[in-house]
Amino acid sequence: MLALLAPTTTLSDPAGDARGDGGYVLPTRPALSPDMLDLRAFSAQPQGEGMRFTVSFTALGNPWNLPSGYSAGVTDIFVKGPLGGQQVLADTGLRVRGQGGWAYHLRVTGNGATLVRADSQGALTRLPAPGVQVSGTSLVIDAAVPPGTHGYWVTNSVFTPLSASGVLRPVTQSGPTLLQAGRAQAPTPVDVLAPAGDAQVYSALTLAPVGETRDWVSLTLIGLGVGGLLLTVLATVTVWRRLAGRP
Repeated sequence: MLALLAPTTTLSDPAGDARGDGGYVLPTRPALSPDMLDLRAFSAQPQGEGMRFTVSFTALGNPWNLPSGYSAGVTDIFVKGPLGGQQVLADTGLRVRGQGGWAYHLRVTGNGATLVRADSQGALTRLPAPGVQVSGTSLVIDAAVPPGTHGYWVTNSVFTPLSASGVLRPVTQSGPTLLQAGRAQAPTPVDVLAPAGDAQVYSALTLAPVGETRDWVSLTLIGLGVGGLLLTVLATVTVWRRLAGRP
Protein backbone atom coordinates (compact mmCIF):
# COMPACT_ATOMS: atom_id res chain seq x y z
CA MET A 1 0.00 0.00 0.00
CA LEU A 2 2.73 2.46 0.99
CA ALA A 3 4.77 1.61 -2.10
CA LEU A 4 1.79 2.32 -4.35
CA LEU A 5 1.39 5.76 -2.74
CA ALA A 6 5.09 6.65 -3.12
CA PRO A 7 6.18 6.98 -6.75
CA THR A 8 9.77 7.60 -7.80
CA THR A 9 11.05 11.13 -7.20
CA THR A 10 13.69 12.31 -9.71
CA LEU A 11 15.52 15.64 -9.41
CA SER A 12 18.37 17.21 -11.36
CA ASP A 13 21.16 19.63 -10.41
CA PRO A 14 23.12 22.07 -12.60
CA ALA A 15 26.52 20.96 -13.90
CA GLY A 16 29.83 22.57 -13.06
CA ASP A 17 28.88 24.12 -9.71
CA ALA A 18 30.99 22.06 -7.30
CA ARG A 19 32.84 25.12 -5.95
CA GLY A 20 30.71 26.10 -2.97
CA ASP A 21 29.90 29.79 -3.27
CA GLY A 22 32.00 29.89 -6.43
CA GLY A 23 35.26 30.64 -4.66
CA TYR A 24 36.16 27.32 -3.04
CA VAL A 25 39.54 25.96 -4.12
CA LEU A 26 39.68 22.17 -4.06
CA PRO A 27 42.72 20.27 -2.76
CA THR A 28 45.12 18.88 -5.32
CA ARG A 29 46.68 16.15 -3.17
CA PRO A 30 45.46 13.57 -3.84
CA ALA A 31 44.33 14.55 -7.33
CA LEU A 32 40.71 15.69 -7.08
CA SER A 33 38.63 17.14 -9.90
CA PRO A 34 35.43 19.20 -9.55
CA ASP A 35 33.60 16.59 -11.65
CA MET A 36 34.06 14.03 -8.87
CA LEU A 37 32.06 16.25 -6.51
CA ASP A 38 29.51 17.64 -8.96
CA LEU A 39 25.98 16.49 -8.07
CA ARG A 40 23.91 15.95 -11.22
CA ALA A 41 20.81 13.97 -10.23
CA PHE A 42 19.00 12.44 -7.29
CA SER A 43 16.20 9.90 -7.27
CA ALA A 44 14.22 8.21 -4.51
CA GLN A 45 11.91 5.24 -4.82
CA PRO A 46 10.37 2.62 -2.51
CA GLN A 47 12.43 -0.54 -2.17
CA GLY A 48 10.78 -3.24 -0.08
CA GLU A 49 10.17 -1.81 3.37
CA GLY A 50 12.67 1.00 2.83
CA MET A 51 13.84 3.48 0.21
CA ARG A 52 16.41 3.34 -2.57
CA PHE A 53 18.29 6.57 -3.24
CA THR A 54 20.42 7.09 -6.34
CA VAL A 55 22.88 9.99 -6.36
CA SER A 56 24.59 10.73 -9.68
CA PHE A 57 27.72 12.77 -10.32
CA THR A 58 29.52 14.06 -13.40
CA ALA A 59 32.27 11.57 -12.50
CA LEU A 60 32.74 9.15 -9.61
CA GLY A 61 36.36 9.32 -8.50
CA ASN A 62 38.46 7.30 -6.09
CA PRO A 63 41.46 9.55 -5.34
CA TRP A 64 42.23 7.72 -2.08
CA ASN A 65 42.08 4.28 -3.79
CA LEU A 66 39.64 2.80 -1.29
CA PRO A 67 38.16 -0.69 -1.78
CA SER A 68 34.67 0.81 -2.07
CA GLY A 69 35.63 2.33 -5.43
CA TYR A 70 34.80 5.92 -4.48
CA SER A 71 36.46 8.34 -2.11
CA ALA A 72 36.08 11.87 -3.47
CA GLY A 73 33.04 13.10 -1.58
CA VAL A 74 30.88 12.80 1.50
CA THR A 75 27.25 12.66 0.44
CA ASP A 76 24.62 13.65 2.99
CA ILE A 77 20.90 12.99 2.44
CA PHE A 78 18.43 14.45 4.92
CA VAL A 79 14.83 13.21 4.71
CA LYS A 80 12.09 15.62 5.70
CA GLY A 81 9.91 14.66 8.65
CA PRO A 82 6.09 14.93 8.38
CA LEU A 83 5.76 16.71 11.73
CA GLY A 84 8.88 18.85 11.95
CA GLY A 85 12.30 17.58 12.93
CA GLN A 86 15.90 18.74 13.21
CA GLN A 87 16.66 22.21 11.84
CA VAL A 88 20.46 21.90 11.75
CA LEU A 89 21.80 19.87 8.83
CA ALA A 90 24.28 17.94 10.99
CA ASP A 91 27.85 19.31 10.74
CA THR A 92 27.53 20.78 7.23
CA GLY A 93 27.30 24.34 8.55
CA LEU A 94 23.83 24.74 7.00
CA ARG A 95 20.29 24.90 8.40
CA VAL A 96 16.95 24.08 6.83
CA ARG A 97 15.13 26.93 5.14
CA GLY A 98 11.46 27.37 6.01
CA GLN A 99 9.37 25.29 8.35
CA GLY A 100 9.90 21.67 9.25
CA GLY A 101 13.07 19.68 9.55
CA TRP A 102 14.66 16.32 8.91
CA ALA A 103 13.75 12.99 10.48
CA TYR A 104 16.42 10.80 8.82
CA HIS A 105 20.04 11.53 7.94
CA LEU A 106 22.16 9.31 5.69
CA ARG A 107 25.87 9.90 5.29
CA VAL A 108 27.87 8.04 2.64
CA THR A 109 31.66 8.06 2.45
CA GLY A 110 34.21 5.78 0.88
CA ASN A 111 34.61 4.13 4.29
CA GLY A 112 30.93 3.22 4.64
CA ALA A 113 27.50 4.65 5.33
CA THR A 114 25.48 5.60 8.40
CA LEU A 115 21.80 6.30 9.06
CA VAL A 116 20.28 8.08 12.06
CA ARG A 117 16.69 8.93 12.95
CA ALA A 118 15.60 12.02 14.88
CA ASP A 119 12.46 11.84 16.98
CA SER A 120 10.14 14.75 17.78
CA GLN A 121 12.22 15.57 20.86
CA GLY A 122 15.46 15.75 18.89
CA ALA A 123 16.92 12.49 20.21
CA LEU A 124 18.99 10.60 17.65
CA THR A 125 18.89 6.83 17.12
CA ARG A 126 21.40 5.00 14.97
CA LEU A 127 19.76 2.59 12.52
CA PRO A 128 21.29 -0.28 10.51
CA ALA A 129 23.90 0.93 8.04
CA PRO A 130 22.55 1.47 4.51
CA GLY A 131 23.77 -0.69 1.67
CA VAL A 132 25.78 1.19 -0.98
CA GLN A 133 26.66 0.12 -4.51
CA VAL A 134 28.61 1.86 -7.26
CA SER A 135 26.84 1.96 -10.63
CA GLY A 136 28.68 3.92 -13.30
CA THR A 137 28.88 7.50 -12.01
CA SER A 138 26.17 6.93 -9.39
CA LEU A 139 25.84 5.71 -5.82
CA VAL A 140 22.85 3.44 -5.20
CA ILE A 141 21.85 3.49 -1.54
CA ASP A 142 19.30 1.21 0.14
CA ALA A 143 18.24 2.53 3.54
CA ALA A 144 15.72 1.72 6.25
CA VAL A 145 13.73 4.89 5.64
CA PRO A 146 9.94 4.34 5.55
CA PRO A 147 8.58 4.39 1.98
CA GLY A 148 6.97 7.69 1.14
CA THR A 149 7.09 10.77 -1.04
CA HIS A 150 9.40 12.97 1.01
CA GLY A 151 11.26 16.24 0.82
CA TYR A 152 15.08 16.09 0.81
CA TRP A 153 18.19 18.09 1.50
CA VAL A 154 21.20 16.66 -0.39
CA THR A 155 24.77 17.94 -0.06
CA ASN A 156 28.23 16.82 -1.13
CA SER A 157 31.43 17.68 0.75
CA VAL A 158 35.09 16.73 0.26
CA PHE A 159 36.17 13.42 1.81
CA THR A 160 39.29 12.86 3.89
CA PRO A 161 40.21 9.68 5.79
CA LEU A 162 42.10 11.87 8.27
CA SER A 163 38.90 13.15 9.90
CA ALA A 164 36.63 11.19 12.23
CA SER A 165 33.57 12.35 10.28
CA GLY A 166 35.29 11.88 6.93
CA VAL A 167 34.64 15.54 6.03
CA LEU A 168 37.39 17.95 4.98
CA ARG A 169 36.39 21.30 6.49
CA PRO A 170 37.09 24.53 4.56
CA VAL A 171 39.80 26.87 5.81
CA THR A 172 41.05 30.27 4.68
CA GLN A 173 44.63 29.04 4.19
CA SER A 174 45.86 27.62 0.91
CA GLY A 175 47.71 24.36 0.41
CA PRO A 176 47.64 21.21 -1.73
CA THR A 177 45.80 19.18 0.94
CA LEU A 178 43.41 21.94 2.04
CA LEU A 179 39.94 23.01 0.95
CA GLN A 180 40.19 26.78 0.73
CA ALA A 181 37.24 29.14 1.20
CA GLY A 182 37.01 32.91 1.25
CA ARG A 183 35.81 33.15 4.86
CA ALA A 184 36.21 31.39 8.15
CA GLN A 185 33.67 28.76 9.20
CA ALA A 186 32.33 28.37 5.67
CA PRO A 187 29.88 25.46 5.17
CA THR A 188 31.47 22.16 4.20
CA PRO A 189 29.43 21.26 1.07
CA VAL A 190 31.02 22.16 -2.24
CA ASP A 191 27.75 21.32 -4.01
CA VAL A 192 24.11 21.09 -2.92
CA LEU A 193 20.96 19.89 -4.65
CA ALA A 194 19.28 23.22 -5.38
CA PRO A 195 18.03 25.31 -8.31
CA ALA A 196 20.62 27.33 -10.21
CA GLY A 197 21.13 30.77 -8.73
CA ASP A 198 20.07 29.95 -5.18
CA ALA A 199 22.36 32.45 -3.45
CA GLN A 200 20.93 31.96 0.05
CA VAL A 201 22.74 28.66 0.52
CA TYR A 202 26.13 30.28 1.09
CA SER A 203 25.01 33.77 2.11
CA ALA A 204 22.26 32.93 4.63
CA LEU A 205 23.60 29.40 5.27
CA THR A 206 20.18 27.85 4.65
CA LEU A 207 19.08 25.15 2.24
CA ALA A 208 15.52 24.61 1.00
CA PRO A 209 14.13 21.09 0.69
CA VAL A 210 13.60 19.63 -2.76
CA GLY A 211 11.08 17.04 -3.86
CA GLU A 212 7.74 16.76 -2.11
CA THR A 213 7.75 18.93 1.01
CA ARG A 214 4.54 17.39 2.36
CA ASP A 215 4.20 13.78 3.45
CA TRP A 216 1.34 12.80 1.12
CA VAL A 217 1.53 9.18 2.25
CA SER A 218 0.63 10.12 5.81
CA LEU A 219 -2.01 12.57 4.62
CA THR A 220 -3.54 9.94 2.33
CA LEU A 221 -3.66 7.36 5.10
CA ILE A 222 -5.29 9.91 7.41
CA GLY A 223 -7.83 10.68 4.67
CA LEU A 224 -8.59 7.01 4.20
CA GLY A 225 -9.08 6.64 7.94
CA VAL A 226 -11.45 9.60 8.11
CA GLY A 227 -13.35 8.29 5.08
CA GLY A 228 -13.74 4.89 6.71
CA LEU A 229 -15.04 6.49 9.88
CA LEU A 230 -17.63 8.49 7.94
CA LEU A 231 -18.81 5.37 6.13
CA THR A 232 -19.21 3.60 9.47
CA VAL A 233 -21.26 6.49 10.87
CA LEU A 234 -23.48 6.61 7.77
CA ALA A 235 -24.07 2.86 7.90
CA THR A 236 -24.95 3.08 11.58
CA VAL A 237 -27.41 5.93 10.98
CA THR A 238 -29.02 4.05 8.08
CA VAL A 239 -29.52 0.91 10.16
CA TRP A 240 -30.90 2.97 13.07
CA ARG A 241 -33.42 4.69 10.80
CA ARG A 242 -34.60 1.39 9.36
CA LEU A 243 -35.05 -0.06 12.82
CA ALA A 244 -36.85 3.08 14.02
CA GLY A 245 -39.25 2.94 11.06
CA ARG A 246 -40.48 -0.60 11.84
CA PRO A 247 -44.05 -0.87 13.27
